[in-house]
Amino acid sequence: MYYVVTGAAGFIGSNLVKALNDRGETNIIAVDNLKKADKFKNLTDCEIADFLDKEDFIAKLNSGSFDGMLSGVLHQGACSDTMESDGRYMMENNYRYSLDVLEHCQNEEIPFLYDSSASVYGMGPVFKENREHESPLNVYAYSKFLFDQVIRRRWHERSGQIVGLRYFNVYGQREQHKGRMASVAYHFFNQFRADGHVKLFEGCDGYANGGQLRDFVSIEDVIKVNMFFLENPDKSGIFNLGTGKAQSFNDVAVATINTLRAAKGEAALTIEQMHHQQLLRYITFPEQLKGKYQSYTQADVQGLRTAGYADAFLTVEQGTGRYVKHLLMAST
Repeated sequence: MYYVVTGAAGFIGSNLVKALNDRGETNIIAVDNLKKADKFKNLTDCEIADFLDKEDFIAKLNSGSFDGMLSGVLHQGACSDTMESDGRYMMENNYRYSLDVLEHCQNEEIPFLYDSSASVYGMGPVFKENREHESPLNVYAYSKFLFDQVIRRRWHERSGQIVGLRYFNVYGQREQHKGRMASVAYHFFNQFRADGHVKLFEGCDGYANGGQLRDFVSIEDVIKVNMFFLENPDKSGIFNLGTGKAQSFNDVAVATINTLRAAKGEAALTIEQMHHQQLLRYITFPEQLKGKYQSYTQADVQGLRTAGYADAFLTVEQGTGRYVKHLLMAST
């Protein structure tokens, strides 16, 4: 019997493969599209049984080749570029493909864990897993929203575990291939090492410079939540996956800079001192993001807690500090 991880060479997918390995599981079919070949590096320290291109996988799945062979599917494969303008591609890749995987899992009565997104909430301001709070701003968010709606319509007909996780702003190891879609922590790390300062957006929507608030959640916590549900197949639902506490982009920048300073034996600075020394610099808010940008997100995690997940989440200071130390070690 095999676990399938789609998007296995990507950010969250590769971390899930590694987490399964850490639990002694190596019968893993990794599914991805390696058109961007550098993603393979995320799997070099992982043990898998096979690798399939996403198109080959779905063809084999629909032909019945995997009937009776799978223990569960962790479906992370998706186009996550929120600026993608090809709606036909987005819906085929994120929505229709997911439906095929769902159908197989339900027919086989096996767990189906999939990645949803906090983008379904649009501008907020309430981030709770209810239809009245959902208003996607782009076709990426709509593709995630529409699939969640299918899950809701079929809820009482389900034959196996279904868990949708609405990821908020995830950051951490194995995201280097994402380019401009990588986390701000990753970009701040590279900017400060290259230029001696970091760049943040000027204020918008009533927020001060760098003061926009997001629910930044460490990949470490994301993986722990996924493993919790995999280990509890009786629990199903659509759940927010964030810390439940919004923090500012300034907070991420300060944590990044101070961790890098500590690595060189330098004292921590306050944000005021960083402003004075021009270690924090603000750039004009991009015109193309106006009206499409979430200036505030904060997960309502009551549903997750009610399901029984009780572990504390890392703060920005804790998670960013650990991540920056990892990036430093990887760069030496």
